[in-house]
Amino acid sequence: MLKEIKYLIFILIICIFLFFTGKYYFSDTNKKNSYRSLNSINDKINKYAENLPIIESDTKDIIEYVEQSNNKTKKKFNFWKLLETNE
Repeated sequence: MLKEIKYLIFILIICIFLFFTGKYYFSDTNKKNSYRSLNSINDKINKYAENLPIIESDTKDIIEYVEQSNNKTKKKFNFWKLLETNE
């Protein structure tokens, strides 16, 4: 009998906690406060973006193109022949 009463009290406390948490979360004051905080964050981001320095680009002519030679004769290597000569 005492176990059942203890479990009933635990379940009742959990239900009360969930009820008050949901009531606060869905209340108008919480919605207003969260909306105001989001707006203040956006204002801070906009103020910070206005004060950012613009850095000039220093990457002009940084790529050097190398001309490839027309010599297309490549030595063909064969793996097994390399092993045979290494004996």
